[in-house]
Amino acid sequence: MVTLKFLKTHRTWEDWIGIALGVVIGLSPLFAGGEATTTVGFVSMLIGLLVLMFAAFEFVDLHRWEEIGMMACGLVLIAMPFVFGYATTGALWIWHIGLGAFAALLALFELWQDWKLSEQDLAKHGQ
Repeated sequence: MVTLKFLKTHRTWEDWIGIALGVVIGLSPLFAGGEATTTVGFVSMLIGLLVLMFAAFEFVDLHRWEEIGMMACGLVLIAMPFVFGYATTGALWIWHIGLGAFAALLALFELWQDWKLSEQDLAKHGQ
């Protein structure tokens, strides 16, 4: 049986993808042709900033709460089209559901990698 050890170790490329994902989430109302209301645009930028910060924190000190925070941001982004009522119009809802799912899956993958590590092991990986 082949073990995929490289999948079970936290890598910095995952953090870089998280940072890029945060930027894309923050700019997503622009990609959809500016169809977002001021509130949706502001919340998108806020969620993008939070995703970026959670990913950047993992460079400094690795903890599970960072993945949980990123997952929560992804789930909020998925819910936004339904909460703010733009789930049936334009392209922004597709962007938000897709980006939110990607953020949640990335966070879930990172959480799975770190699941069996103790706090001391997490601290070693973060250095």
